[in-house]
Amino acid sequence: MFGRKRLQWSVVVAAPRPPAGDQWGDTVFARDLVAALERAGQQAKVVFRKGGDSEAREDDDVVLVLRGLQRFVPRRRRERRPLWLLWVISHPELVEADEPDQYDAVFAASAHWSRAGEFDVPVTPLLQATAPERFHPGAAPADSGAQRLFVGSTRGEYRPCVRAAIEAGLDVDVHGVGWEEFLPSDRIAGDFLDPADLPAVYASARVVMNDHWPDMAAEGFLSNRLFDVAATGARLVSDPATGLTDVFGDVVRTAASAAEWSALLGRDPDEAFAGRAARLDLASSIAREHSFDARAEVLIDRVRALR
Repeated sequence: MFGRKRLQWSVVVAAPRPPAGDQWGDTVFARDLVAALERAGQQAKVVFRKGGDSEAREDDDVVLVLRGLQRFVPRRRRERRPLWLLWVISHPELVEADEPDQYDAVFAASAHWSRAGEFDVPVTPLLQATAPERFHPGAAPADSGAQRLFVGSTRGEYRPCVRAAIEAGLDVDVHGVGWEEFLPSDRIAGDFLDPADLPAVYASARVVMNDHWPDMAAEGFLSNRLFDVAATGARLVSDPATGLTDVFGDVVRTAASAAEWSALLGRDPDEAFAGRAARLDLASSIAREHSFDARAEVLIDRVRALR
């Protein structure tokens, strides 16, 4: 059907149009994927929430839906049917029972999704990824930035890793919206970090903190932040998640309780975390195996197989 010609892709996200959509992680993810598809010789663009079910999608060769907070129903027409791909990258609990079967191919950002066998269409594991052209150890001098760093909104709760650090009397640079409810203003480094600044902020931090939505941790939907931070060679600690050690080994430390968070974050980082050489080896592996270019290759190969 398509051979090796240059195809027109739309990558659909649940985020609203910019400027509001610029603060969504799904938007940054989609833009990095679009760049990788174009490097692979495809024509691609990001389509925001209201364009997901637009008639314009019928003019695409491929429509790739990044499933997060919103379901999109594929549009079909007789004379020309674009291929519709679904990539579940977050909130797997929101995927409805009849949803994947409406797509030509389905991918999930987990190798451990318990529901993957429930659908009539096979689900291919395709983990989240990073952009090593941006996230790399040379993005900033190591250990020149924040002592402890957390980037993320409150999601309506005092996120346990931040709470544990603060209650242990540890300084944390917190970037994200909603923190005024839980922290005094002098504890908040900023409400938004431009995506262009993230590589340097991660690479320069002595320790970066990460956590997951409970359902995503249980189902092995590893956070995009894990890939970005690991690609910079920074020290990284996360809550436990299914499959995390399969990708990151023991270089990424984990903490399962407030006591573990405070104990790990309170120690000398050089003693508590893997050395620089091990972290750089991991960064190289992540750049090689978990880049958006690698993910684009998988997606393009599947489209060619479906022709």
